[in-house]
Amino acid sequence: MLVVHHLNNSRSQRVLWMLEELGLDYQIRSYKRNPDMTAPDALKRIHPLGKSPIVEDIGDDENRMILVETGAICQYLVDKSAGRLGPSADPEEVYRYRQFLHYAEGSVMPVLLALLVLSKVPLLGRLGAKRIRPMLDVHLDYVESELSSRQWFAGDTLTAADIMMSFPLETAAKRAGEVTPRPATADWLKRIHDRPAYRRALEKGGRYAYAPRPR
Repeated sequence: MLVVHHLNNSRSQRVLWMLEELGLDYQIRSYKRNPDMTAPDALKRIHPLGKSPIVEDIGDDENRMILVETGAICQYLVDKSAGRLGPSADPEEVYRYRQFLHYAEGSVMPVLLALLVLSKVPLLGRLGAKRIRPMLDVHLDYVESELSSRQWFAGDTLTAADIMMSFPLETAAKRAGEVTPRPATADWLKRIHDRPAYRRALEKGGRYAYAPRPR
């Protein structure tokens, strides 16, 4: 049995979406952020890092595997599903899949987090953000160039790489300025938001600040 320890407005929303795409059975144990937006201490009783997402895979004999890090969780679910939402056998697609599976958290999110932190600092924070914003534009322009050449990040079909990229691009659209001047990226966001599995994940996960506004 898969159990997702889900924190509101967090990266764990991607895990719910992926599970819905795969059609796997799972349970959700929901947690609410503290007033200062940190995760509650209850998560530390599941894993020492106390951060979401955390996924437990509990076997019939009550042995359990506890997984953290969204990229590792996504790859575990691909493996558990016999390669579904993984790349095709094409070597270039495999490379792109691996790249974007790690690029989401390794390259884009640190810049977005820096902008978020600086937005909380009066005056000096605004000056710092002006220096960092061009770094984000470099990433968003790169993403736009990639999505202009194909429908999905790895190739012609949705993969876990797209699921990983959803959170940073949704965050960029919501917090760091619209990505609408980049039409391929805006179209990609619309297509993922229109997917039935994405909508089911929103219904099950509860409030998600980066969800699209109802049309």
